[in-house]
Amino acid sequence: MISEKAEEIINYHEATKHHFEQYARSPGYMDWQNQPNPFRSYTEVPVLRLPLLKADPPAAYRGLYERQDNLPQPIILETLAGFLELSLGLSAWKAVSGSRWSLRINPSSGNLHPTEAHLILPPMASHPGGVYHYNALGHLLERRAEIHSDIWQRIVSHFGTDGFLIAINSIFWRESWKYGERAFRYCNHDAGHALACLSFAANLYGWKCVFLNELSDEEIEAILGFEQIRFRKLEEEHTDCICFIYPRGTADTPRGLPDPIIADLANLAFKGEAEILSQKCIDWEIIYQTARLAKKPSTAKTRVELQNRNWLVDASSPLSAAEIVRNRRSAIAFDDSGFITGSQFFSMLDKTLPRRDIAPFDVELTEPLTHLLLFVHNVDDLTPGLYFFVRKNADLSEIKGISRSDYQWAPVETNFPLYLLAEGNYRQQAMMVSCHQDIAGSSAFSLGMIAKFRDVVTADPHRYRHLFWETGMIGQVLYLEAEAHGLRGTGIGCFFDDAVHEIMGFSDNRYQSLYHFTVGKPIEDPRLTTYPPYNHLPNHKSVP
Repeated sequence: MISEKAEEIINYHEATKHHFEQYARSPGYMDWQNQPNPFRSYTEVPVLRLPLLKADPPAAYRGLYERQDNLPQPIILETLAGFLELSLGLSAWKAVSGSRWSLRINPSSGNLHPTEAHLILPPMASHPGGVYHYNALGHLLERRAEIHSDIWQRIVSHFGTDGFLIAINSIFWRESWKYGERAFRYCNHDAGHALACLSFAANLYGWKCVFLNELSDEEIEAILGFEQIRFRKLEEEHTDCICFIYPRGTADTPRGLPDPIIADLANLAFKGEAEILSQKCIDWEIIYQTARLAKKPSTAKTRVELQNRNWLVDASSPLSAAEIVRNRRSAIAFDDSGFITGSQFFSMLDKTLPRRDIAPFDVELTEPLTHLLLFVHNVDDLTPGLYFFVRKNADLSEIKGISRSDYQWAPVETNFPLYLLAEGNYRQQAMMVSCHQDIAGSSAFSLGMIAKFRDVVTADPHRYRHLFWETGMIGQVLYLEAEAHGLRGTGIGCFFDDAVHEIMGFSDNRYQSLYHFTVGKPIEDPRLTTYPPYNHLPNHKSVP
């Protein structure tokens, strides 16, 4: 029997679907006077300015994913700063007609950036250990609490290795300002993108990032001192997850923290006030109700056992790993005559398959729950049509059983889970289901991420959020793969949910489409001027 929590979460999902005749509820206009500040600051706290990288980590393209050639670096101020710069920092500024806005390494729906990060750091030569908020605009750390060395030693003893903790949280108002009730979905997409960014950046320093899946949201809130902060109503930071980052090669680490350490951290003297983001906020009550229902309780430690799997394509890129990370952009238009090679296409899909000890999915968020429905338009040596990519073979039989009976399910490549469903020109269908957006049909291919839904949410309501995190992680892989191959990608949050399900022939909610994505040869906008990410900090230097 389905629980009340699960039922209400599923009701939220149904209520926030877009339909041809009606979109999910949103403001319907852009209230520019109340647009939330995309950068949060904590006032009246010590500030640690971080040095910018003088040289990027030397890893090549494959070093994004593989870690054996990335030598573990010491956890010091310079490497920590580089990690943050290459995961959650700025990537560029754009300007046109007097308007100027920043882009970040971690993408965000509408470039609104609901994701905030807090770190629990060890003592270093230049600063004490503590709980710090990362301010991406200034590339600096705001120290909200200091940690005594004895507490930190117990943390090291617990994990059995040096490392540090990083938490990501969401401010729903930043997204609901534009997207209304559907914003809860988009905040969780963004959390997934950020989680993948953390894993990739850690990998470049020879570190590994793991999701601490035992901890409850309330425990993380206590660890971060949120119980001691009076956030302005509707501008609160809502806990997503916390990860431990440590040098690779260390034996399996715990996935939680013992109660005494949680209590010690919660009892720290936290300082600072979160600056106000808007003049006024709109309360989209259904978002906050769903967030309460989807809060994670304490759970037993789980390990996600991923397969060892060889790469299908021995792909390469002229760009270094860090260049790929820095160059990531969202395309705004595609050349509909632009083809990509079959090798590029297969490489991109292959990288979305979770592998043991391969970033980013070895954060061990979840077993694969999401599959890809592909609209293939312009891929060399591949017939245009509708395809399905199965990221977990055990789901194949069920998906085939609930899909349209006239689909072929013809294997495309030996020992590769890509299947041709139907041949044909699906450009119009791709655009139609993605809210009539040209980018879904003018690209080389687009896709919908189809997640195992009803059974997951019914069994563990809090994992509703994890489904979106997984799709965000897949999206980040596709973004970086597109850049690596001289292409560009774009995440698409606006789509007609049930229209996608009709294409598959689904008649219930065992599987749901949660996120769309499209990849192709971009058409650049010549009106835009690009500036370096930190040119607003001309005299930027680290300080003790």
